[in-house]
Amino acid sequence: MNQADDIRHILQHCRTVAVVGLSPNPQRASFDVTRYMQAQGWRIIPINPNVTEVLGERSYPTLTEAARHERIDLVNVFRNNADVPPVAQEAIAIGAQALWLQRGIENEEAAAQARGAGLHVVQDKCLMMEHAAR
Repeated sequence: MNQADDIRHILQHCRTVAVVGLSPNPQRASFDVTRYMQAQGWRIIPINPNVTEVLGERSYPTLTEAARHERIDLVNVFRNNADVPPVAQEAIAIGAQALWLQRGIENEEAAAQARGAGLHVVQDKCLMMEHAAR
C-alpha cells in the first residue's frame, strides 16, 4: 500500500483519533487541526500530560492510558521527529489502525515499524488539509 492508499483508508475508516502533543493554545497548529476534525464529527482524544482537558475532551498523559478508556483508530502526532519511535510503539501496542505524522514530521524507522505491525502510516501531511481536499 502506498501513502495515497493509506490516506484514503484513514479518511474512510477512522473516526476516533488520539492527538499526541495536542496543545490547548488556539494559536498552535495542533489545536486548529484537531478543532477542525472535531467539527467534522471525529471523536478526538487529547494526549498531553500537562493538561486535563482540551477542546472539551479529557486529556490523557499517554496513549496507553487513553486506550484503557477509549478505542483509538488513529494516532495523530504533533511531536518532534525524534519523539516519534516511542509513540509508534505505543500505537502498535494499543491496537490502533493507523499512525499519522503531521506536516514536517517524518521518521522512517518508526514508520517502517508501524507498517510492519500492520498499521496504515502517513508522514509529513496535514490531516485537516487532506480531509478538506476530499
